[in-house]
Amino acid sequence: MLEEWLAPKAVALEARGLTRQLRARQPDEVLVDLAGNDYLGLARDPRVVEATVAAVREWGTGATASRLVTGTTALHAELESASAEYTGHESALAFSSGYLANLGVITALGGPGTLLVSDEHVHASLVDACRLARSRVEVTPHNDLEAIGKALAERNEPHALILVESVYSVLGDAAPLDALSALARDHGAVLVVDEAHGLGVTGNGRGSVSAASLAGLDHVIVTMTLSKAMASQGGLVLGPAVLRNHLINRSRPFIFDTGLAPAACAAALAALRVLQAEPDRPAAIHTTAARLARVCGVEPSSGAVVSVPMPGPREAVRAAGQCLANGVRVGVFRPPSVPDGISRLRLTAQAGLSTPDLDLACEVVVAAIQEVS
Repeated sequence: MLEEWLAPKAVALEARGLTRQLRARQPDEVLVDLAGNDYLGLARDPRVVEATVAAVREWGTGATASRLVTGTTALHAELESASAEYTGHESALAFSSGYLANLGVITALGGPGTLLVSDEHVHASLVDACRLARSRVEVTPHNDLEAIGKALAERNEPHALILVESVYSVLGDAAPLDALSALARDHGAVLVVDEAHGLGVTGNGRGSVSAASLAGLDHVIVTMTLSKAMASQGGLVLGPAVLRNHLINRSRPFIFDTGLAPAACAAALAALRVLQAEPDRPAAIHTTAARLARVCGVEPSSGAVVSVPMPGPREAVRAAGQCLANGVRVGVFRPPSVPDGISRLRLTAQAGLSTPDLDLACEVVVAAIQEVS
């Protein structure tokens, strides 16, 4: 039955050059990594690794239950407190993934009385949150302030959320946060900013919301992932304490999910301490990203992501394969993962990349782009 159902779908994907495969990494691979999201280069940092191992020895391998049962440990409380203080928010609440953090906050605030105004380039987790929220949804053109304002002004719902990313995950461009915050304030709405690609990267590590002096405002909510710059796993929702209390009582992805593993909390905490002790790391990300953008002939990124358009999906895959064969791993984004339908190489800058490795990466990537263009 499943063969008959699914085989035609697989054939259709293959015909369009959109088939995806899982490729298992090995721990001893010797490659320059421009595909992962370890922006601060901390995933193998001895301080982060040792903190993680120590937490496993002290707390065991799992949280044991949901957060409201036995799944909240002292490490969870410390992570939430330290993250809120570092980013300038009143409170934080940890979820077991960034995806669930977005689902959790949007569905807990959504419903028939809440309009969701979503930028067309937001991450799939926010798209899915809109689908589950039981709210009316207005999808607006990318970074179109006029369209957002119109949707807010013409709404019948008493409440509204504006959903954006601080740095967009595919194109690497930034949201106009100052103007969005003003729109939200003027229209009695709440601005929700996904800082998945901002934490550890923008605002000298504190994120774009903090850099724009919007952290702590009662109409601004931030979501973050701990799986990128923080070299761990999990997600956070940051904002007023009243929001945290609401989520604890109303957010289904928080209430019914097993808590974030203590070891993940410890890893994120250790990464945060390294970032605080070495505040020059975010600047190294931007220096690397700027060079990658320059040699590839594309616009500079607002964060760590450098997006290089390709003629089509097959060319993107072929270029990535050529890079891999020459010792450099790059990301490949194809429909439906790209919001504008354009296949591209996605290069991610890392603070720990050595000069020889960056030199090699630039040479290999440029050669691959020229080969398929």
